[in-house]
Amino acid sequence: MTTPFDRSATQIDFLEGLSATVAAALAEDIGTGDATARLIAADTRATATVITREAAVQAGQPWFDEVFRQIDPAVRINWHHRDGGALEADTIVCELEGAARSLVTGERTALNFLQTLSGTATTTREHVRALAGTRTRLLDTRKTLPGLRRAQKYAVRCGGGYNHRAGLYDGVLIKENHIAAAGSVTAAIAAVRAAGVLLPIEVEVERLDQIEPALTAGADMLLLDNFSFDLMREAVQLAAGRVRLEASGGFALADLAAVGATGVDFVSVGSLTKHLRATDLSMRIVTR
Repeated sequence: MTTPFDRSATQIDFLEGLSATVAAALAEDIGTGDATARLIAADTRATATVITREAAVQAGQPWFDEVFRQIDPAVRINWHHRDGGALEADTIVCELEGAARSLVTGERTALNFLQTLSGTATTTREHVRALAGTRTRLLDTRKTLPGLRRAQKYAVRCGGGYNHRAGLYDGVLIKENHIAAAGSVTAAIAAVRAAGVLLPIEVEVERLDQIEPALTAGADMLLLDNFSFDLMREAVQLAAGRVRLEASGGFALADLAAVGATGVDFVSVGSLTKHLRATDLSMRIVTR
């Protein structure tokens, strides 16, 4: 099952800008140089092991790898698991070998990416499981950490979720403020088309009586904003399969089974990417 936005979203180049993102993170941390690493002799070699202290879904390998590629391409990394894979507590995630200075310098930045993205993937997997047995699919949102949108959407995919639009450029979502500014749903959609925009159009509705006007105006998808479960079921009947329906409204994990039971096509959950709990990871380095 896909959304109208998947024309672009499934083609998101998650790794676009990865090098620049990592470079910015390293510059933030290292600045003019790692002063502490100087206590280690430059020719000292070391190995390191990354371990997860809790069960998790792995995500973030490309960013982790890029950290050490930029610091020292000679560092070798042996991954024991792939992104999207389930990790048990106390599992070895990967092992590294290289210059001790390089390992200690890259440790924190690399772990920051891996623990943050694994946290997003783990939360996503929990939400996907809550929808098991229903036809409803889980969508992410644009409520992401600045600069990490592609990385977090990658993590959502690792966790089994689906991507909504990547940004303001690859899908039209007409919300309450847009409708107020345009004068009506019909006028808003007409204005988008008159501007030559050929992207799919989703329209936010807050009441059942707004559904038919939105469909008549040419909406490709409807966002049911803060509908009760009963109203969602009615909306499914009114739409009668003519467009896909997305439910939104700050749903908690415990709400998802009930949302899925209404028959909506999608539920979007902003907390996947904005309410972060990083996975507990650690790196242990042993010098030779």
